[in-house]
Amino acid sequence: MPLPYCVYILFSYKDHLLYTGYTSNIDLRIKNHNEGKTPSTAPRRPLQLIFCEFYLFEEDARKREMYFKTAPGKKAVKLMLRSTLTKMGYSATILTSTGDTELSH
Repeated sequence: MPLPYCVYILFSYKDHLLYTGYTSNIDLRIKNHNEGKTPSTAPRRPLQLIFCEFYLFEEDARKREMYFKTAPGKKAVKLMLRSTLTKMGYSATILTSTGDTELSH
C-alpha cells in the first residue's frame, strides 16, 4: 500500500535556508514551489528537495511537519541532515551532544 502523505524539507539555493511542509503529491508540490506558485517560497527559488518522510495518514504527516517547525524539531532536522546541509552550503548552529558546532559556507 503506497504511503500518500509526505513531510518534506526544501533547501533554498538563494538564501540557503530551509522550508518544511507536507503534501499528498510531492512531485506536484515541488514543481509548484519552483514555478513560484507558492507565495512563501517564490522569492527563495530555486529550491531542492533534501528530505522526504512518508505517512499513511494525513494527521501523522501534519503532526510531524508541526514538530519539525518547533525549536527541538529544527535541531533534530539539522542533526539528521548535517552532511547534506554542510555540502549544500547551509549556515547554522547545530546543537550536538558535545555542545554547539557551527556549520558555515
